[in-house]
Amino acid sequence: MLNYKKVNNLTGWLVFLVATLVYVLTVEQTASFWDPGEFIAVAYKLQVPHPPGAPFFLLIYRMFGFLAFGDGLQVAYWMNIGSALFSGFTILFLFWSITLLGRKLFQMKNGQETKGHTITVLGAGIIGSLVYTFSDSFWFSAVEAEVYAMSSFFTAIVIWALLKWDVIEDPREENRWMIFIAYLVGLSIGVHLLNLVALPALALIYYFKKYPNPNLKGGIIAMALGGAALIIINNIIIPGLPSLAGSMEIFFVNSIGLPFGSGIIVFSALFLGSLILGILYSIKKQKVILNTILLSLTFILIGYGSYALIVIRANQDPVINENAPKDIISYISYLKREQYGYRPLLHGQYFTADLVEQTEGAPVYLKGKDKYEIVDYNLVNKYDPNKTTILPRIYSTQERHKQIYRSKLGLSEGQEPTFGDNLYFMFSHQLGHMYWRYFMWNFSGRESDFSDAPWLGIADAFSDKFPDYIKENKAHNNYLMLPLILGIIGLFFQAKYDPRSFYVTLMLFLMMGVILVLYLNSPPVEPRERDYIYVGSFYAFAIWVGLGVMALAHLIGKLNKNLAVAGVIATLVSFPVPVLMAQQNWNDHNRQGRYFSVDSARNFLASCAPNAILFTGGDNDTFPLWYVQEVEGFRTDVRVIVLSYFDTDWYVGQMTRKVNESEAIPFSLEYKNYKKGTNDVLYVMEREGLEAISAKEYLKLIKNESDLLKLSSSNRTSINMVPARNLILDVDTQKVFNDGLIPEGMEDLMVNQINMRVKGNYMTKGSLMLVDLITTNNWERPIYFNNTSLATIGLDLEDYVVMEGLTYRLLPVRKPQKARTELVNTDLAYKNIMEDFAFRGMDNPNNYFDDEYRRFVSNHRSAINSVAIALLDEGDMEKAAGILKHGLTVMPDKAIAYDLANGQSVPLLFEVGEDDLALDIVEKISVKSVQMLDFYIRTGRDFDREAMISMEMLRYFVPLLEERGYTELSAQLKKDLERFLGPDGGMNMNRR
Repeated sequence: MLNYKKVNNLTGWLVFLVATLVYVLTVEQTASFWDPGEFIAVAYKLQVPHPPGAPFFLLIYRMFGFLAFGDGLQVAYWMNIGSALFSGFTILFLFWSITLLGRKLFQMKNGQETKGHTITVLGAGIIGSLVYTFSDSFWFSAVEAEVYAMSSFFTAIVIWALLKWDVIEDPREENRWMIFIAYLVGLSIGVHLLNLVALPALALIYYFKKYPNPNLKGGIIAMALGGAALIIINNIIIPGLPSLAGSMEIFFVNSIGLPFGSGIIVFSALFLGSLILGILYSIKKQKVILNTILLSLTFILIGYGSYALIVIRANQDPVINENAPKDIISYISYLKREQYGYRPLLHGQYFTADLVEQTEGAPVYLKGKDKYEIVDYNLVNKYDPNKTTILPRIYSTQERHKQIYRSKLGLSEGQEPTFGDNLYFMFSHQLGHMYWRYFMWNFSGRESDFSDAPWLGIADAFSDKFPDYIKENKAHNNYLMLPLILGIIGLFFQAKYDPRSFYVTLMLFLMMGVILVLYLNSPPVEPRERDYIYVGSFYAFAIWVGLGVMALAHLIGKLNKNLAVAGVIATLVSFPVPVLMAQQNWNDHNRQGRYFSVDSARNFLASCAPNAILFTGGDNDTFPLWYVQEVEGFRTDVRVIVLSYFDTDWYVGQMTRKVNESEAIPFSLEYKNYKKGTNDVLYVMEREGLEAISAKEYLKLIKNESDLLKLSSSNRTSINMVPARNLILDVDTQKVFNDGLIPEGMEDLMVNQINMRVKGNYMTKGSLMLVDLITTNNWERPIYFNNTSLATIGLDLEDYVVMEGLTYRLLPVRKPQKARTELVNTDLAYKNIMEDFAFRGMDNPNNYFDDEYRRFVSNHRSAINSVAIALLDEGDMEKAAGILKHGLTVMPDKAIAYDLANGQSVPLLFEVGEDDLALDIVEKISVKSVQMLDFYIRTGRDFDREAMISMEMLRYFVPLLEERGYTELSAQLKKDLERFLGPDGGMNMNRR
């Protein structure tokens, strides 16, 4: 007789070892793109990340960082190992959850487990947990230092603990486990809020156990109470208690005149005193349920207490201190994620609705000298009531989003959407494209890692419709729908033989999937694929995959009358499913040998002169730079400024301090000029006859709060304007020249004035502070922009920047109007790229480089083209050829396919006499382009950006090849083009 408990525990740990080994072998060796760079840097020095923070995550991962033993280059690796370990534990608790549900389905009693039942249940746990181990989305998060791995662990252990609680018969033990679960929930708040979504489903477990004769009404009430618990924790405990404390603080300080902190002390005393009295009362009166509830609340708060780290560390002014939540008021804003804006859920506007009124909402307070001051009011937007709806899904009024809505819904300009359009977008895009497609990625297959890639089915495995560039993509994975089929079998099996547990699993699946989709109410486009958000739903489906093995064993057992043999057969028959997933997913989840996320950050910093100021744009432009500076200690003399943060007072204030080896940023304006509610927006009001204004004089007027700039005023604030679009900065050309700032050969391009022309109809606070920085700095410190920030700043400075590698330095030189490319400091840019840039592993075709890596590679290739063009203009053929060939050596097609930037390098290669290299690029890009266009037309797929680029590449190559005498190849490409173009030479739009 098998000892079920021992075998179950041992098998679970073996599955844990397998999963953990897989993740350790494929773990990222450094900081990957997106949030890991930020989280690693923040955890390493216990700093303050983006709202709403993850303090418990930071504390735990800091301990993993200790395993590097002071070697900054190993910190990221060990923190990534932390995610691998937590993911392994997630698989462990998934295994035990499946076996607990399997025991319940088979109605197995302790000590009475048969051999057949034991083998079948363990087989179910093995297959279900291994399928989830190798699933696309979970594996992605398991090998990088992000919150989702640790969040999944908490979700898994909370589900397991409740299933464990379900089989406990001693009421005292039940209550202990319930308090333990509450503590886990509290701790998880300091990581991520994912497992809170599972509470309504978990409430069903409690209901089914405590009420032997459940009914529909009782089940609905139980889920409603679980939903109430979710609301209490998510809306009352997390932001509500600090909000109440904040209101009391403002009252005690502003109304009564007590010192700062008095309201918080009184609130804490009243709340904690009431909680203690309540617990004592429950003990005295022997009210067990009340006692359990109050103790559970207490332990949730103890777990939630990790958030004290955020306020404590914010007050230490660390280098990374996002939102600077130093006091109760800023802390509340931080918790509520107010900087991310508002998404309507139950009622709101259509995207075509006109804004008819803006009213003042709740006041915005800031801590002053002796009280909290009202610096602004939250604006409440009111839209045309005839263009609002319940359950608004097409709500965004951003111009880009409006265009996408119209495209997806087939609405012409000016045509109003209907409620049917609203629902169509919800089902087709939010539920279909943004959830169901991800679900099928994990249990059916994925076409590629290209943006918006569809899922694959069984027929796709035997189809020859895919072109080579898709079939050769490492993320082209097909599981023949086997995990999906096995999961559906398990779903029906559980529904038939254990309906109570089925409803629990179903609610887990829906709450962390469909319901989460509806709650998030995503806009029509996201910066990247968001499949990792829904791993909780995929976790629930993996339970059904495991139960599918039990269903097969049950069916086989009916035939051979031996459940033990049937369990072995079912497990062996199902085992190829996770093996297939592992085989398909390994090469695109193995992150060994990838360093370019960090190397590209190093290359940005290496492009800057000492003590520079570098403006960056999005997450991937910034977070890797934070990592290499804060963790690896590389180029800490460079001050990185995030352009979007520059619109906030807390961030500008941080720039006025010395950080690491970087001196404070020079500003002429004072805190009163840029504090929240002041100069947030300055409207351009061009006065007649005034075409330009001195930037220095304008800043003086702003600093002195001159009435000459005021558009309107009230008792609380005033709005300033910009009287002329052109802000002129005078340049001391002799000083600049003597300081050696002008690159050799650009002396004739020097200007004695720079025109910082305002784009659009207004200037934001960030643009104002940029004007101040440029003016006050007076060319003392080098100021740089990366390509993203240069394109998005509110000032037109592109004519006054000089490229020095990957960055653009602001200098008092002006690009000639007839220049064919940007200004380039060729000597410095050539040296930076050839000697100082890192390209580790970029020539290895075995390494996996996803879409984000390919984008950064394209940026580097474009930079090389720019330098080559400038060298050719200078007549330096040898250096131009050298840098072009260097780019093809360190970033070859065999590792990262040639792209648009390579296509644009073809005439340059012809010009330097490297015809063979040029023709090789033409051939490879043309083959891919023709295949892509054929594939899109054949399958009726809409032409996306990649398809349009392919078309333009073919058009670009035809005359170029004719000019160089390669008429045969040119004729072939021209013939291919004729298949894609209409008779007038333009694209046949009916084919899109």
